[in-house]
Amino acid sequence: MSGNSIGQNFVVTTFGESHGVALGCIIDGCPPGLELTEADMQHDLDRRRPGTSRYTTARREPDEVRILSGVFEGKTTGTSIGLLIENTDQRSQDYSNIKDLFRPGHADYTYQQKYGMRDYRGGGRSSARETAMRVAAGAVAKKYLKQIHGIEIHGYMSQLGPIFAEKIDFSQIEQNAFFFPDASKLEALDDYMRELKKSGDSIGAKISVVATGVPVGLGEPVFDRLDADIAHALMGINAVKGVEIGDGFGVVTQKGSEGRDLMSPLGFESNHAGGVLGGISSGQPIIAHIALKPTSSISVPGQSMTAQGEMAEVITKGRHDPCVGIRAVPIAEAMLAIVLMDHLLRHRAQNQDVQSHTPILSMR
Repeated sequence: MSGNSIGQNFVVTTFGESHGVALGCIIDGCPPGLELTEADMQHDLDRRRPGTSRYTTARREPDEVRILSGVFEGKTTGTSIGLLIENTDQRSQDYSNIKDLFRPGHADYTYQQKYGMRDYRGGGRSSARETAMRVAAGAVAKKYLKQIHGIEIHGYMSQLGPIFAEKIDFSQIEQNAFFFPDASKLEALDDYMRELKKSGDSIGAKISVVATGVPVGLGEPVFDRLDADIAHALMGINAVKGVEIGDGFGVVTQKGSEGRDLMSPLGFESNHAGGVLGGISSGQPIIAHIALKPTSSISVPGQSMTAQGEMAEVITKGRHDPCVGIRAVPIAEAMLAIVLMDHLLRHRAQNQDVQSHTPILSMR
């Protein structure tokens, strides 16, 4: 299987399956001298970890990361960083009844047709369990970005089903199980999820992620545009079916006089473009949104077929998230951090000595 790596200068390669022995990743290209311990990654892993609330899967994994290489005396050495997380709470028997069934909405059928075989235990490689390693690698990137360049990345759930965040209070995001920035909607979210779980169904969500302090100039303006690489990374998250940068699909109804970000020596007057112009960062906050579909692992019966081509009814058992978007916030942050880290190193390699006499603008 190819396609397990992302990045050119900051390269992250992951391996492992949902019910395998362990998950792991290799990070190539991290600059030397960055202070790094397991604790730097564990905070974000705990935010993504299953079994932390009644709104997520009951699977209980400690997700304790181990640094295997690339760190000496508490600092990165510039060599490959090896990371490992052992799986400890697999229940493969939960999936024995679907060994010869294709679950609707899952990768079962496509994996079988592409590879001629599949790991049916929790989806194997296609499971969102793989994203634990993205979060670990993203935490390394986040620390470097913040410590060396002052870049900070924050994600939050901006919509769950029909419930929207009407105000964005960053101080509220880590205070509730939904990563929701609008405290006035928490009771409605709780009621909605309780009824959803009773019905055995699931729901989709919208996650927003913002990077502040990003310098002007990141991104290669043709095939490796910054916004294109961000979209590629975010779309690569399990269950994501849509990505928006800035106003996204809202530009369809905008007029040019409304959507352009006017500027003056005092700064930009708006940020409809989401911090990217012509594929290059403008110095404004990078703003992206992702839409995650409702998980298809539900107890509501659905029609499908067996591996032998016979009609069958599927009821998915086991431990699953009624809304996968709840645990997607740290994953989205990680993927944005990995892309920004990669482009920062690429920009440094080619343009470190470039000087421009034009003033650097900020948001007014």
